Amino acid sequence: MLAALDIGNTNIVLALHDGNNWINSWRVYTDQRKTGDEYYVIFKSLLESSNIDFSAVDKAIVSSVVPNLTFSASKNLNRLFNVNPLIVNHDLNTNLVRESIPQELGSDLLCNLAYAHHVHKSENVMVVDFGTALTFSTVRRDGCVAGVAIVPGLITSVNALFGSTAQLPQVELKIPSSAIGRNSEDAIRAGIMYGYAGLVNSMIEQVEKELGESLFVIATGGLSKTIATLIPRINYLDKYHTLNGLKLISDLN
Repeated sequence: MLAALDIGNTNIVLALHDGNNWINSWRVYTDQRKTGDEYYVIFKSLLESSNIDFSAVDKAIVSSVVPNLTFSASKNLNRLFNVNPLIVNHDLNTNLVRESIPQELGSDLLCNLAYAHHVHKSENVMVVDFGTALTFSTVRRDGCVAGVAIVPGLITSVNALFGSTAQLPQVELKIPSSAIGRNSEDAIRAGIMYGYAGLVNSMIEQVEKELGESLFVIATGGLSKTIATLIPRINYLDKYHTLNGLKLISDLN
């Protein structure tokens, strides 16, 4: 089995792939104040509670956008499974044109682009990732990375609104019945959900205009399923897209 660890700014996801499917995944809160030993205990407990055979894991890979946690996380995978994990970086084989990869491109976006190009080689592809940040990553059909656009994520925006205002409540994000809210909660939902849907559609159209060609659009990330019905330009919803990119890079290397 493959153990894949995706370290994001908000959550850390540990997932296991048996060669055919993702069979288990666990999500914990990203906390840079936790020690490596604390994370070791957390993941060991989660794995044991699911009756995972530790010896069945013979490969591991890590994607991290939190440099302070990368080393300890890699060490913990070695402690758990007795394997040395592969760390995603720009020098690995991704089937993308290496010279086109921006120097500052995060490893999570590299995974997104690698898998998008892998499954849609004949098309220009945009991956819209609804995470802590809302990212738009685009790869051309020839494997060249066109570039990325980044805006604050939906929950990030709600938290900023809640933290900066005295009377507005923190709300659960879901599609409201109307774009015209009649109370504070529905007003925030209307602004965030319909506003971000318009933002996404506009970004897709703008990138297509600049490329002079159409895009196949993949959505992934925590809130992608919630908002996807408002964005008709999304062609495919894949909650495992980043993890699939991790597995692909593991296979290629």
